[in-house]
Amino acid sequence: MKQFIRLLRYLIPYRSNVLLNVVFNLLSVVFSLVSIVMLIPFLQLLFGKTPLINEAPTFAFSPDFAISFFEFKLSTIIKESGTTQGLLFICIITAIIFFLKNLFRFLAVYVMSPVRNGVVRDIRNDLYKKILSLPLAYYSKEKKGDLIARMTDDVKEIETSIMNVLEIFFREPVNIIVFLGAMVMMSFQLTIFVFVMLLITGGIIGRIGKKLKRTSAEGQEKLGFLISIIDETLSGLRIIHAFNAGKFKTAQFKEINSSHFKIANRLTLRRELSSPLTEFLAICVVCTVLWFGGRLVLDKQLLSAETFIGFMVIFSQLIPPAKSFSNAFYNIQKGLASSHRIYEILDAENSIKETPNPISVKDFHHSIELKNVSFAYNNFDQKEILSQVNLKIEKGKMIALVGQSGAGKSTMVDLLPRFYDPQKGEVLIDGENIKNLNLHSLRDLFGIVSQEAILFNDTVYNNIAFGFPGANKEAVKEAAKIANAHDFIMRLENGYETNIGDRGSKLSGGEKQRLTIARAVLKNPPILILDEATSSLDSNSEKLVQEALNKLMKGRTSIVIAHRLSTIQFADEIIVMKNGAIAERGNHIGLMAHNGIYKQLVELQAF
Repeated sequence: MKQFIRLLRYLIPYRSNVLLNVVFNLLSVVFSLVSIVMLIPFLQLLFGKTPLINEAPTFAFSPDFAISFFEFKLSTIIKESGTTQGLLFICIITAIIFFLKNLFRFLAVYVMSPVRNGVVRDIRNDLYKKILSLPLAYYSKEKKGDLIARMTDDVKEIETSIMNVLEIFFREPVNIIVFLGAMVMMSFQLTIFVFVMLLITGGIIGRIGKKLKRTSAEGQEKLGFLISIIDETLSGLRIIHAFNAGKFKTAQFKEINSSHFKIANRLTLRRELSSPLTEFLAICVVCTVLWFGGRLVLDKQLLSAETFIGFMVIFSQLIPPAKSFSNAFYNIQKGLASSHRIYEILDAENSIKETPNPISVKDFHHSIELKNVSFAYNNFDQKEILSQVNLKIEKGKMIALVGQSGAGKSTMVDLLPRFYDPQKGEVLIDGENIKNLNLHSLRDLFGIVSQEAILFNDTVYNNIAFGFPGANKEAVKEAAKIANAHDFIMRLENGYETNIGDRGSKLSGGEKQRLTIARAVLKNPPILILDEATSSLDSNSEKLVQEALNKLMKGRTSIVIAHRLSTIQFADEIIVMKNGAIAERGNHIGLMAHNGIYKQLVELQAF
């Protein structure tokens, strides 16, 4: 129940709505009880079973006064106008009471609507904010589809399960308290017996509900796997078709889908069991109460027959809220399984933390330095990706990182904007450990153009101005011109307002890359990271992109991860990486003369 209590904190901004809900529910129950209590004496007066009342009751702020007053009014009408008018009076009063009962019931639901939808909105906002704040290392361990399932299906489950339960918790206790109060006044002994029977029934329902929670958690996990497979399939359709892997992926999907099918069946059976089981247990309780109460009437004469009948009528009104409570218990177990999955994200530790008083940096002045840096993706449970790396990059220099795949080039540059933190050593900018810097201001120093062009399902303009929503249109166009992108943008259907599709699917590889370069130009960062930005392009696209990159690098500190070594021959310093360490360093001419790893790489590409 810990997660349920935590979820209740989301109700705090809506406490006024919750209070109104309780008030309206109370009024609805009061009118419901009045409709039961008043009808019997009214009919007794109408049919002459009790004498007519001749004197008006003394005013008192109580239900008894209200009943006595209406009995007096009914008696007056019967005496003056006859029983037909009295019957009409009873019908009108009954209709008014039921109208007020249902009006207040509607108002109770109405004021809870913003609470229900607001809590779901707030949970999604918190989840999205948390997802953006977690380090990249977190996502290397999690399935993307499972994360999507948690943000969509699990949050939806909270809406349909727990929020329904909350409405019941705010409504039904009022019903139960009012009806129990009336029952206690009629027979304390019989009410205690009813209470004990309800506790026994609740215990039986509780044991079944715990199994429902476990099954629900399994079902949500399998659903996350399904979404992951669908996401992988949509992203990799070309490869699946090219390798004729459709049967393999279909079999994989069917296996997970069948597993989810079995769990969903178990879940449905247990959930649907709640209503008939609750009704059966309720009938058992009613029969037991009839037996026990009947004995009080017949054997011991401790209860009059009229009182017992009235008690059973009120008790019958207690059964629906009690049944709602039992169904709510089933639902809450299902919802708690989803809330547990949500809080696994919200409670995930963020390893990239700022110091209590971080330093805000406005510019880059003289150098970047890695001192004795070692790094592994799983805290050295795996082999080191970087080992004892020492490197100093002076402002305005172009540094190239080369080496075979897995040498640690991309990992090294990922440490600079603190996408990861090294386990050993430190990264310094202008002599200050970057852990002491404000994270937002640190990342403002960097512009990144990666091998895979990261674009969003939005317009060309918004993709270039990403992170700068108020960017001047002329500035965006100028950035596009520098990136050799303006001409092809103007050929698009709606120019800068053209939607480029999911991940830029409407553009070619070279066009997508030039948009990412334009985005970096607009940001105008002092430090530029180019991670194999031209490696996946054809010759013509590479030429256009390389020209754009040369313009972008002018006057900036540039760190270039190079796949095609011909593009970095004029770098101020070339760093050759091997097995996570710096194997060679120098300029192109010096390294070629050294006759080492770099020369071998150049000759392999020339060949």
